[in-house]
Amino acid sequence: MSKRKSPISATVDFDAQGVQHGFLKLPISNDESAWGAVMIPVTVVSNGEGPTALITGGNHGDEYEGITALQKLACSLKAEDVHGRVIIVPMMNTPAAHAGRRTSPMDGGNLNRSFPGDPDGSVTEKIADYFTRELVPMVDVVLDLHSGGRTLDIIPFAASHVLEDKDQQHQALQGAKAFGAPYAMVMFELDAEALFDTAVERQGKVFVATELGGGGTSTPESIALTERGIDNFLIHFGLKKGELTLPEKQVYLDMPDASCYVQSEHAGLLELTLSLGDEVKTGDVIARVYDMNRSGAVPVEYRAQRDGLLAARRFPAQVNMGDTIAVIAEVVDSLD
Repeated sequence: MSKRKSPISATVDFDAQGVQHGFLKLPISNDESAWGAVMIPVTVVSNGEGPTALITGGNHGDEYEGITALQKLACSLKAEDVHGRVIIVPMMNTPAAHAGRRTSPMDGGNLNRSFPGDPDGSVTEKIADYFTRELVPMVDVVLDLHSGGRTLDIIPFAASHVLEDKDQQHQALQGAKAFGAPYAMVMFELDAEALFDTAVERQGKVFVATELGGGGTSTPESIALTERGIDNFLIHFGLKKGELTLPEKQVYLDMPDASCYVQSEHAGLLELTLSLGDEVKTGDVIARVYDMNRSGAVPVEYRAQRDGLLAARRFPAQVNMGDTIAVIAEVVDSLD
């Protein structure tokens, strides 16, 4: 049984030339607005024939590097700069972004765990469905800008995934390298089935993701890196002219399996013993968790199960059972 047409409508014409600013409008009815709409900002910049890129931020509403950089790009990108079409969505999960939360206050939905979505589902599922069935089919490449949000801090990297289609995998990996972050990674996802990444990749499109900081804020350095990476991405895939701006050295990382994620089995006060980017050896103490209900209790130590470097860490000092407290990625000589 086929799904009905998406309830979301666009106020922009995706086939028109030039620069357009508008909205993806999702009708809602609630106590605050009987005949209302969720208004998702969108900018389309088109100039002649060429590939189409979709660049997204705010998949999670508390990840500000992508949101800020794309708001700036929507103000500055001109049609004459582009060869093809660039679709910019700074805040995919607009309700979450306005609330400063990872998930939507309207339905509790985590957009990046809601794909491929449902046109008859919750607000978040309807947004996921629109991207899956309306936007992704019209594009060639996707750049989804993430960072750690309020609960994680992460080294700046662009990432691709292991795919059955090796040509698609190669194109995504080259795009991740070209983004020009200090690190490039082949990333293992804990829960890939309902990700935007997977919805895009299953349509045969090239997908590059990033992690660009965290802590529920941004810095001048993280915004500059994000802006430079977006520009590199567009140049690499032929949507802009110019030379790539790359770091003097790019470190390649691999996350082969779920054991890269260190998750707490205790609740308490977290002490991390390493800083982001530090080298890790198997057996090293990477964290201690202290019982906050009493003094004099010996903390629980967490030790590394692999060599590598600390790629991500929990940001808040308090930790609950099940929280990821660290991610250890392997340093490799090359990524193919």
